[in-house]
Amino acid sequence: MIRWYRACTALLLAAIAILSPVASRAQDVGSVPDTTTAEETKFAPVPQFAGAFTPGYGFDILKTKRGSINLSVYGLFRFLDQTPAEQTFTDHLGRERTVAARNDINWHRTMVWVSGFFFDPKLLYTITVWSLPSTEQTLVFGLLRYVVAKPLTFGAGIGPSLTARSMQGSWPFWAGSDRQMAEEFYRGGFASAFFVTGSPTDRFYYTVSVNRSLSQLGITAAQDNRAYAYSASFSWFPTTGELGPRGGFGDLEEHQEFATRIGMSACHAREGRYAGDEDSPRHGQLKLSDGVNPFELGALADTVLVRSLDYDEIAIDAGFKYKGFSFQAEYGLRWLSEFDATGPLPDDSIFDHGFFAEAMHMVVEKKLGLYATTGYIIDEFDRKPWELGGGASFYPYGNRNLRLNLHYIHVEKSPTGSSFGYYTAGQTGDTVSMGVDILL
Repeated sequence: MIRWYRACTALLLAAIAILSPVASRAQDVGSVPDTTTAEETKFAPVPQFAGAFTPGYGFDILKTKRGSINLSVYGLFRFLDQTPAEQTFTDHLGRERTVAARNDINWHRTMVWVSGFFFDPKLLYTITVWSLPSTEQTLVFGLLRYVVAKPLTFGAGIGPSLTARSMQGSWPFWAGSDRQMAEEFYRGGFASAFFVTGSPTDRFYYTVSVNRSLSQLGITAAQDNRAYAYSASFSWFPTTGELGPRGGFGDLEEHQEFATRIGMSACHAREGRYAGDEDSPRHGQLKLSDGVNPFELGALADTVLVRSLDYDEIAIDAGFKYKGFSFQAEYGLRWLSEFDATGPLPDDSIFDHGFFAEAMHMVVEKKLGLYATTGYIIDEFDRKPWELGGGASFYPYGNRNLRLNLHYIHVEKSPTGSSFGYYTAGQTGDTVSMGVDILL
């Protein structure tokens, strides 16, 4: 299976490499617009930024021939309750563990972007301030892009490993304020990257990226290994050439023509503990299907420590919108293999796969949408985690800049968990979230 995956990745990378330069030569380089505030780049089907860190329209502070400054802000205030409050779960080796269920109210997330161009309208910058008061983390990072033409943009900065559609610009236009269970389980994270992206035709978009690692959150350069994460993705919009702003969820825009998207993403990375054998692992992105960190002592066998492993992943996604109705689904396949461990392990590789699906209908045009979600994981440990949920999103001003959201989930044996999202590892029960988010 690993060889088949790598063959698919090679074909995807080769196709993109062939398409992008041919299309770029056919375009008029001089036709590239000033992209600092342009709708076609901020709210395009696939934003020409990296990942989820994409500003809104914002406010132009300064605009001259030598450069520009635009200020954009995102904020989320959220109540979250995971029940039952006290519970345990049994991992795949039969050990009982405690579920750390949460019940909190927080100004959960803040993003501030300063963006624009300098000296050349094709040379763009974005400085991001990211803060998560829930975990008392604050980061400041940057992104540089050079737009050769619509088919070809070079970028360097913090970017996603291209492991899921939600990693590639649709945030925060999601069903709720965070990802669904299956995608949260198999996706990668964000790290320093060099990437190439563009649109060779009006209905095809691609990105190829080389990242420092699968996720660098909490990992310093001195703790990093010498390996990289390699990923690629494409999106095809066969009917209308778009799927609404950023290709996000919900048909607030009331498509009168049937809009569609088909996509694929693939990633390979060599990941490690990023800590000594005697210390707790600093890597926190990956989880086994029982919610256990694979780099934890005894995660795969008692007293055995996994120092490093290969992560290989493919995700296939599709969606459509029509007259207030929106549907999207994604299927992800993930392999963990090539374990470097301190002792023998019961398996040479671990293969898990699963899907999520979401459907939404705007019951009050441009104001109120009701939605349902589900997800399921088919795993080697035969735990079969699943979820069923739904919610409502209310847009007071008839646009995506302000939203009130009610989100409900019932989850069985959650395979994922973090302080960022909706899930706690091992949880079986219900989660209720109420929040308000803004994007200016």
